[in-house]
Amino acid sequence: MEPVRTCVGCRRREPRSALLRVVAVEGALIPDAAARLPGRGSWVHPTSACVDQAVQRRAFTRALRLNAGPDASAVRVFVSTEPAAPTAE
Repeated sequence: MEPVRTCVGCRRREPRSALLRVVAVEGALIPDAAARLPGRGSWVHPTSACVDQAVQRRAFTRALRLNAGPDASAVRVFVSTEPAAPTAE
């Protein structure tokens, strides 16, 4: 059975393979598609809607225990260039 994670954007629970892990490095959010980078991570659907919703709700700041709002531009670029993954609904 595959581990289940919760998207910080839409708060839906999905298998780990359907979500993108995001870590904070020096105040910037870095997409961690391989889920191998060290440190605390948060999970989000690889869609612009979920990333925007997470930024708007300040969910990355809370989930990653940051003091200030992080720069999410690298994650936005990553999700806009990745092909859409099929979602189980």
